[in-house]
Amino acid sequence: MKYTEINGKSVSELNALLKEKKVLLFTLRQKLKTMQLTNPNEIGDVRKDIAKINTAISAAK
Repeated sequence: MKYTEINGKSVSELNALLKEKKVLLFTLRQKLKTMQLTNPNEIGDVRKDIAKINTAISAAK
């Protein structure tokens, strides 16, 4: 996900997207613990997406 995709969204949309990404991060971590995750790099990608969303929310305020 690129920052330009996030930048045009409203704060309420960003908050919904942030909640969705946090749930995804939780499930990925659970899969990692149970050895079901095939690509552990996905966790880093989701963490970066969360950081981009938080940056966009802060910039909108």
